[in-house]
Amino acid sequence: MSVAFDEPMRRKLVQAVADAVIAHAEELTALDQAVGDGDHGLNMKRGFAAVLADLDTIAAQPLPKALHALGMTLVMKVGGASGPLFGTLFMQLGKSLPEQPARADAVTAFAAAVDAVKARGKSDVGSKTMLDVLAPVLAALRQGTDLPAAADAAAQATIPMKALRGRASFLGERSVGHLDPGARSVALIVRAVCGVLETGA
Repeated sequence: MSVAFDEPMRRKLVQAVADAVIAHAEELTALDQAVGDGDHGLNMKRGFAAVLADLDTIAAQPLPKALHALGMTLVMKVGGASGPLFGTLFMQLGKSLPEQPARADAVTAFAAAVDAVKARGKSDVGSKTMLDVLAPVLAALRQGTDLPAAADAAAQATIPMKALRGRASFLGERSVGHLDPGARSVALIVRAVCGVLETGA
C-alpha cells in the first residue's frame, strides 16, 4: 500500500467509518427489526458516536494502537453481540498490522481478524452473519479485486440464507429473505475505508 498512515490519514479513516455507520443507522435498525431485536443500528450508532467523541485521542496514536482503541470503544459502548464482534475485528487488526502496512500485511492481518471473529462468535461462513462478508472481502483482498463490490455482493448474498447463529437463528426459516444487518455493517465499513484509501480524502 502506497499510503502514509500518518495522523491525518488515521483521522480520515476513523471519521469515514464512523460517519458511514451513523448515516445508515436507521437502515441497520430496520434490517435488525426483521431478524433480530431491532437495536443493531442504534447500538452501532452509539458505539461510533463514542469513537468520534474520542477521535483526537484515537487518531493521535500509531495505527495498531488506534485500531485497538477503536475496537475497545466498540466493545464498551455498542452492547449486545455486535460490540464484542466488531470490537474484536478492529482489535485484532490492531494487533496484527504494523504502523505502515504493505498489502501483504493487510492480507495477513485481515485473515487473523476473520479468525478472531469466528472464534469470538463461535460461528463460521454460511451462518448469515458478518462473517459472510468478511470472508469474501478477505478473498478479494488476496486476489486484488474490488473490495467494496465484493462486500456489497456478499451482503446481498445473505438475503436467501437461513440464520444459524445469533438472535436471527431463533426465526428459523423466517430468517430467509432478509439482509443480515451485521453483514450490511461490514459492507459499509469496507466501502468507507476503501473510499479514503483510494482518494486520500
